Amino acid sequence: MNTWTDRFAERMTHVRASEIRELLKLLDQPDILSFAGGIPDPQLFPADRIQAAYDDVLQHAGAQALQYSVSEGLPELRRWIAARMTADGVPCDEGNIVITAGSQQALDLIGKLFLARGDGVLAERPTYMGALGAFNAYEPTYGDLDADAPAGARLAYLVPDFANPSGRTMTRQEREAVLGRASTHDLVLIEDAAYRELRFAGTNEPSLLALDVARSGSIENARTLYCGTLSKTLSPALRLGWVCAPRPVIDKLVLLKQGCDLHVSTINQMVAARVVAEGYDAHLERLRSHYRERASAMQTALARHMPMGVTWSKPQGGMFVWLTVPEGLDGARLLEAALAEERVAFVPGAPFFAVEPQANTLRLSYSLLGPDDIDEGVRRLARVVEARLAHPCSNWARMARGGA
Repeated sequence: MNTWTDRFAERMTHVRASEIRELLKLLDQPDILSFAGGIPDPQLFPADRIQAAYDDVLQHAGAQALQYSVSEGLPELRRWIAARMTADGVPCDEGNIVITAGSQQALDLIGKLFLARGDGVLAERPTYMGALGAFNAYEPTYGDLDADAPAGARLAYLVPDFANPSGRTMTRQEREAVLGRASTHDLVLIEDAAYRELRFAGTNEPSLLALDVARSGSIENARTLYCGTLSKTLSPALRLGWVCAPRPVIDKLVLLKQGCDLHVSTINQMVAARVVAEGYDAHLERLRSHYRERASAMQTALARHMPMGVTWSKPQGGMFVWLTVPEGLDGARLLEAALAEERVAFVPGAPFFAVEPQANTLRLSYSLLGPDDIDEGVRRLARVVEARLAHPCSNWARMARGGA
């Protein structure tokens, strides 16, 4: 018998392990200060309310909760999501919503629906590596959303609000420009809104889908597929996301879901519907206040400790800061040194690029550490960077001393 590798489908050659998933294993090592995992702070989970909801569901609706359900998702939860979308500038109803196993499954199903081998996907630089992982199995080609002519492109993927990994938020003008370009070149837009409800500074911008609906007159005429999630606000383990889109798209996604997992956990949907029914906006305010404090601590620490030549983003929401270190330094090698010398972790930036990786970048998440640990972790990381800049073999060090 040949090796198993010889029997795998050719498309598996495009599937790679997630560096982030591997780095999450570091969180189990207590001596490491980790900026790697962009995951919610567990102290923010409404655990008591979730527990009470499970008790209530099992006591009063146990037979339904433990049974199969419809592939579209629980009608009660879909109606709540449709009402939230409507309030956010997207008039729609439950027929425009399908519940998915987190927004990650939404990306996979969308890739399966729209992409064939060689089709073009336009993405930001940098972009969410989980989206690349979802699309890679369908063997697309990639282009730069901002620079490339969209020849052969079918989809454009972007995170307009507090992007993972950059922390960047698109301006209203940039959103309008993307919609105009998509219309000109007949692109489907995928709006990943995972962090949209975690704004803690600045002014709220309309979603791409809201702007699209305003232009086209109806969600049924829109070209934007909105991917939302409760993972960042309630709990990742509930595995609850959704797609809001025109009905023909929803109908096809439901068919794909029937061949994938039939439906998302019935009991988890019922529990979530109860938890969000009351007090959800107050819960969001608690999250925003928490992450505002952490983000401020990160900005203060970076300004205090990082050497000249290092720049970083200043997010108005979400969980991430994007660092650019001087040319000649490599994020992956910096991570090796940071772990070995200072016991601090982060995610190297290169895997976040669909094409032409920029190695002198890294992503820091401030979601898990308190202000004191953030300061200490940044101080340690700064020592690693400074040591490489001072090394006589460093190109940047030679430039800093006036060399060629």
